[in-house]
Amino acid sequence: MKFVVLKKNVLKYVFVVALVCVCLAINVVGSPLSVVYFNQTPRLVPIYNVETDEKQVAITFDSAWGADKTQGILDLLKEYNVNATFFLVGFWVDKYPDMVKAIDEQGVEIGTHSNTHPDFVKLSAEQMEMELTASIEKITSITGKKVELFRAPYGSYNNTMLNIAKDLGLTTIQWDVDTLDWKGLTGTQILDRVMSKVQNGSIILCHNNSDNILEALRLVLDRLTTAGYKITSVGDLILKENFYIDHAGVQRKN
Repeated sequence: MKFVVLKKNVLKYVFVVALVCVCLAINVVGSPLSVVYFNQTPRLVPIYNVETDEKQVAITFDSAWGADKTQGILDLLKEYNVNATFFLVGFWVDKYPDMVKAIDEQGVEIGTHSNTHPDFVKLSAEQMEMELTASIEKITSITGKKVELFRAPYGSYNNTMLNIAKDLGLTTIQWDVDTLDWKGLTGTQILDRVMSKVQNGSIILCHNNSDNILEALRLVLDRLTTAGYKITSVGDLILKENFYIDHAGVQRKN
């Protein structure tokens, strides 16, 4: 009999602990970062995708090495009358200022992808801030526009980085659809990956100079538009106010 009572007490304890964990995982309304508590330590989370009933997705291009295909990407975006977001590394901006200008003049959104493409988790807070401010200044000096979006190299982040980015007025953006285009996949393989993972509010990760990006991009744009998706920049997809971000990085309406 004592064993039965003890077992019931254990189950009650487990239930209470689980309930407390759920309550602590609730996000602060309006916060640009998700807060999840583990052992009383908050873990911040950036935006991976957006909750929306609209068939809208954002295509992004990380630009760090090479620019041979960038004009071709711009031409395809113009042909399909869609927008996108380029995340530029500072040394890429230094090497291809005319390309930065071309991206901006077409009305395509530009965010920062750091200054030298380091793993931010391995940097000090001071180094993180220098990486972001240096890259922002380089982009702004060409476009004259405020940089509001940031994607961390390798998708690597921690609380310090996310807080510094936030303090600099940056929204940190991840992705929920990875094309793996950098692995040399064919256009058809990339298309298959996108269409098997895409959903309303997806953020699609591409690279501006991957081997088959031009072939893949045409296939993806054609299939997405045929399927009724509106293809936009990240800035046009994400919510600017009255939102929260859940533990999985989904930005949701308040």
